[in-house]
Amino acid sequence: MPTYQYQCTECGEGLEAVQKFTDEALTECPSCQGRLKKVFSAVGIVFKGSGFYRNDSRGASSSSTPASTPKPAATAPAASSSSSSSTSAA
Repeated sequence: MPTYQYQCTECGEGLEAVQKFTDEALTECPSCQGRLKKVFSAVGIVFKGSGFYRNDSRGASSSSTPASTPKPAATAPAASSSSSSSTSAA
């Protein structure tokens, strides 16, 4: 369950409350019965490393393999065979 932070608009006292997502927000200060305001702050979690992105969990496929790697190998023999065939024809 998440922990929410509240601050009283009357006395300025802060408090934390562990609540369910479905629970109603607190509205009354337990000290002075003033109005409570929910405090929002930066998220305390950072995802680093592999496994957190969409492409990290996908398997390798032919579309993800760079197309430039197989093509030079395929065109190099074809170019040499065509030049050798033109040499033997001449």
